[in-house]
Amino acid sequence: MGDESRSILPEKEVAILAGGCFWCLEAVYDQVQGVESVESGYIGGNLDHPTYEAVCGGQTGHAEAVRITFDPKVISYRELLEIFFAIHDPTTLNRQGNDRGTQYRSAIFYCTPTQRHTAETLIKALTDEKLYDTPIVTQVAAAGQWYEAEPYHQEYFIRNPSQGYCQFVVNPKVTKFRKQFVHRLKT
Repeated sequence: MGDESRSILPEKEVAILAGGCFWCLEAVYDQVQGVESVESGYIGGNLDHPTYEAVCGGQTGHAEAVRITFDPKVISYRELLEIFFAIHDPTTLNRQGNDRGTQYRSAIFYCTPTQRHTAETLIKALTDEKLYDTPIVTQVAAAGQWYEAEPYHQEYFIRNPSQGYCQFVVNPKVTKFRKQFVHRLKT
């Protein structure tokens, strides 16, 4: 039975995270060992097939998010969350830097009860450690309908490294990740 149970275990898992502009998260997670793909998109709203313009208007309820497909034999879900909490501010409600609105909220959209437990346990541990001066406001919610963002948003940082937002907002987050998680960089 041991070999049979191994064969039914999933080869890949999915994590869905929102922490401000999806370009920032995608640029970081693209560089993480064990991450097979990262897609920018929208989740958590009330409009079918939202557009970037509708989401940015703040009326759809969606968050800009990334859907990360990863190999749990290489990196755990908890480790992905540890990176998440290091590269964005989980204490600001509906805001990351100058990006304001519910579409920029900090949220973890869990796909399984185990992911929910992991997220809630880590938030409690970070709170108990008093790592932040103010309370963590990261929403933990069940993953709902995912909508992939328009093609021009995919791999935005890689394709537009000289763009102002990429230089002044995305690049500092990538640099912080690369310094703090050097052991997690793809080779």
